Amino acid sequence: SSHPPSGTIRPVRRSYYDPSSAPGKGVVWEWENDSGSWTPYDMDVGITIQRVGVVSLPAHRWVRVPGSDSSSHPPSGTIRPVRRSYYDPSSAPGKGVVWEWENDSGSWTPYDMDVGITIQRAYEKQHPWVDLSAIGFCYVIDFATMAREKAAVGQGGHVAPSGDSLFPARVCAVAQATIIWGLWGHGCLLPALMWSLLAPRRVPTVPVKNLTGSSPVNPALAGITGILMSAAGLPVCLTRPPKLVLHPPPVSKSEIQSIPGISHTCRKTTKKQAKKGKTPEEVLKKYLQKVRHPPDEDCTICMERLSAPSGYKGPQPAVKPDLVGKLVKCGHVFHLHCLVAMYNNGNKDGSLQCPTCKTIYGVKTGTQPPGKMEYHIIPHALPGHSDCKTIRIIYNIPPGVQGPEHPNPGKSFTARGFPRHCYLPDSEKGRKVLKLLLVAWDRRLIFAIGTSSTTGESDTVIWNEIHHKTEFGSNLTGHGYPDINYLDNVLAELAAQGITEESLVQEKD
Repeated sequence: SSHPPSGTIRPVRRSYYDPSSAPGKGVVWEWENDSGSWTPYDMDVGITIQRVGVVSLPAHRWVRVPGSDSSSHPPSGTIRPVRRSYYDPSSAPGKGVVWEWENDSGSWTPYDMDVGITIQRAYEKQHPWVDLSAIGFCYVIDFATMAREKAAVGQGGHVAPSGDSLFPARVCAVAQATIIWGLWGHGCLLPALMWSLLAPRRVPTVPVKNLTGSSPVNPALAGITGILMSAAGLPVCLTRPPKLVLHPPPVSKSEIQSIPGISHTCRKTTKKQAKKGKTPEEVLKKYLQKVRHPPDEDCTICMERLSAPSGYKGPQPAVKPDLVGKLVKCGHVFHLHCLVAMYNNGNKDGSLQCPTCKTIYGVKTGTQPPGKMEYHIIPHALPGHSDCKTIRIIYNIPPGVQGPEHPNPGKSFTARGFPRHCYLPDSEKGRKVLKLLLVAWDRRLIFAIGTSSTTGESDTVIWNEIHHKTEFGSNLTGHGYPDINYLDNVLAELAAQGITEESLVQEKD
C-alpha cells in the first residue's frame, strides 16, 4: 500500500517539482491496487511515463518503467490498470507539491493524491498537525517534527473531539501543548489536547478581534479557547478567515481605459484562423537530420532499440520503419516512422515538439474553440500591486460542436463558467504578459477541449497549461493576489508553449 504499517512513526516530507514536469502540471500517473483504489507511482517514474505516454500512439499501451516491488509500484509479474489523472491547479499536485513518507528501505513513497491534498490544505492553513481520520486513515501528521504516527487500535477510553470542530477560527497566540492519544471506540486513535488543571481556575477574558464583517465571534468559542489557554496564561486573539473577493468594485464604462501600446480592446478567434497543415515529410525534412549509424539506445517513442525497426504498429506512414533521424536543435534521436506517427496524431500545424525535452520546432498552435478575448484597464489595484491599476481580461467561449482537430469530432462540447474574468497588474511586466497572452490566444493555446480536472466532465472547455488569476481581491483559492512569483511563472509557462518576446516580432512580421 501507499501507507506505513500500524504503530509506526515515519518521517514525512513535502517535495516540489518543476512546473514544466508532469507533477508540476498536476499530472499524476497511478496504478490500481488490490483494494481497488489508485496508488501514485514515484514522481520520477511518473515523469518518465508522462514523457512517453503523452504521445498518443497505440504502442504506448505499454510503457517500460524502472521495475520495483516497492509500495509505489505494482508487484512484478502482474498486469494492473494504469491511468493519468489531472488535478486542479489550486490543489497540492496542481502546484507541483507531493507529500511522501519514508519507507523501510529509506526511499520515499508518495501518499495517495486525496491524502496529499488534505495534508497540503492543513499545511497551508498553518495547522500544527492534521488528523486524517476524517478521510478514513488513522494517521496524525505533526508538521513541527514532520513525522507521522499511525496509532494502534484499542477499545474504550476517552472520546476526543477533532481539532477542526473546536477551532474554526485561527488562534493568533498558541501555547505548546503535549499531544496525547485518546481512543475512539473500536476505531483509530485521535489526538486530544489535555491540559493539567490542578485546581479550578477562572476562565480568562478573551479579547476577540474581527478583521472583516460586523458579526461577533461565537462566545462559546472564546470561552473554550480561554479554558484551553488558561494553563499557559497567554492572551488569545481570534480572527475570522479572510473573505473571498472574486471581482473588483463596479466600474462604469467611462472608467475603463484601453491599454497603451496595444491596439483595440478585443480579439476574436475562429476555426478559419487555424493554419493549413503540412505533410509529415515536409516537417521532418525541415527539422531533422538523418542518422546513418544510430546510437545503441531506445527510441523514447516506441521504446524499441534505434538500431532495430520502429515498434509502432498503427497505420503505416510512407517512411521506412528502420530510418532514424536527429532533431537539429536538441539533438534527440528517434525513428522517423515514430515521428511521422506522432505528427499525424497531433494538430498537424507544421510544428513539431520533441517528446523528450519539449523543444518546439516551428510555430506551435492549439485547438482552442472559437471565442472572444477582451482586455482593458480598470481603476482598482490588486493586492500586492498598490502602485498601479489593473488589467482585466474577459474570455468568452460559447458551447459548440467539436471539429476534426478535437477529441471527439462532431460531438457537442460544453463551455462552463464563461465569461471568465482574469487579472494582471498594469505594470511593465503585466503588459508584457498580456501581449504574450494575445499571441497565445491567436495561436489557440489558452483553452482546449478535454476533461475538467475539477468536475470530471468530459468534452468541455478547459484551461490549457497557462495559469490565470481569476480572484481579484484575495488569494484564498490560489488563483489570486498577492503572488510575487506569478508573472515570472506565467512567462515560463508561455515560453513552454513557444511564446516569448521573439514571438511578438514574429507576429508583427
